[in-house]
Amino acid sequence: MSIIAIATQYKIIMSSRQVFEQSINIKASSTVVERCITELELMHRWLNPVLRCEPIGKEWSTELGGRSRFIIKIPLLEPTLKSTVIEREPGLIVWEFQGFFKGCDRWECQPIADGTRLLNRFEFKIPNPLVGWGFNTFAAAWTKEDMKGQLRRFKRVAEEIYQQEC
Repeated sequence: MSIIAIATQYKIIMSSRQVFEQSINIKASSTVVERCITELELMHRWLNPVLRCEPIGKEWSTELGGRSRFIIKIPLLEPTLKSTVIEREPGLIVWEFQGFFKGCDRWECQPIADGTRLLNRFEFKIPNPLVGWGFNTFAAAWTKEDMKGQLRRFKRVAEEIYQQEC
C-alpha cells in the first residue's frame, strides 16, 4: 500500500467522530454523584493521575459557560484540552473541548432504585491525521480501559462520601 493510500485511509478514519460510552451503577444519591463531578477536589480523587484539571480564570465552575483545561502530564509536551460547559441541568454536565481532540464529554446522573447510574459519553474527532493515527494505534484501547477504571474510582469516591453523610 502506498503512502498516499495509507494517508487517505487515516484521513477518512480521523474525519469521522468516535464515541466511547461507559456507565456504572453507584449506591449513592444523584446529588452526591453530581458533587463528585462538580467539586474539583472530589474530581481529583477519581480522575486519572496523569490528568490535571484546572479552571481557566479565577474559579472552578461547572455552570453553563464555565471554562477549564485538562492537561495530560507528559513531560515537555503537556497536551491540553480547553473545555467549556455547553449544557447544564441538575444531574447533567456536558463539556465541549478543543485541542488535539474536538468534541464533547457528557456526564449524566440517572436515578435508579438503589442509587444512581452514571453515564459518561466521550464523543470526539481528531482533526490532525497524524495525531489520530497515533491515538488509534497506541492509545484508543488504553483510553477505553482508563474510562472503565475512572468510573470504578468514581464509584468508590461517591459511595464513600454517601456513607459518610448518611
